Amino acid sequence: MESRRQFSPSEWQVLEYITARDPVTVREAAAHFAESHRWARTTTLTLMERLRRKGYLKRQKTDGVFRYAPAAPRAEMQKSLIRDFVGSALGGAVSPLLSFIGDEVQLSDHELEDLRQLVRRLDASAEGSEP
Repeated sequence: MESRRQFSPSEWQVLEYITARDPVTVREAAAHFAESHRWARTTTLTLMERLRRKGYLKRQKTDGVFRYAPAAPRAEMQKSLIRDFVGSALGGAVSPLLSFIGDEVQLSDHELEDLRQLVRRLDASAEGSEP
């Protein structure tokens, strides 16, 4: 996925909804957000189309009805969003993100082990790239 503008909170909610229910019609999404957020159908459609133009959603017409689905698997979209955030909000520096995780986030045992494995992989990669 190419770099895109950051998401608004509303866009994020729409993307989460569609990702969880893939594929979704405008009617289904509009009904959900009308009930949960009191949004007009046009608001939901605008957000869905904005996400499609950014490349996060795709749509396919079936039996005269557009169905929207994520353009990529969830994990790939999350990586793209994090890449965009680090690039735009943090100027490419990961230290503030790591500091936030260390200071503000309660990590599970599984998440801690994932971080340990990541550090081991990075160490092995750095050792292998040294002359």
